[in-house]
Amino acid sequence: MTDQPDLRHGDARSASSSSSVVVDLKEYKQSRDPPPVTFHRRELDAILWIYGRMVGEGEWKDYAIDHLKEKAVFAVFKRSGEMPLFRIEKDPRLAAKQGAYCVINANGMILKRGHDLQQVLKVFNKVLKLVET
Repeated sequence: MTDQPDLRHGDARSASSSSSVVVDLKEYKQSRDPPPVTFHRRELDAILWIYGRMVGEGEWKDYAIDHLKEKAVFAVFKRSGEMPLFRIEKDPRLAAKQGAYCVINANGMILKRGHDLQQVLKVFNKVLKLVET
């Protein structure tokens, strides 16, 4: 069923009533704004594993994720109303140069940057020290 009236056999529609515009889907997608940068599932798994560990230790309490045009940001907070303690950023424009991933502290200082997210997240690994009494 359609909203168009049925055509009798032999009737033809006029050329002006039908649309003859063909749009190439590939060109249409390229003409639109690019999609935002996002974290992939494996990247989020690695980040959330670190986040869960730090929450368990009582150091982090909240997080926020931003997907922007140029980069994706995972920010962690001690309290939700404060500035983020750390930002884990993914910037694909830097992938060929310095590495797409970086960890930035609250002061804006880059703590670690690299091509491999697992290596960059090692900045949160604590080194245990032997204390002798």
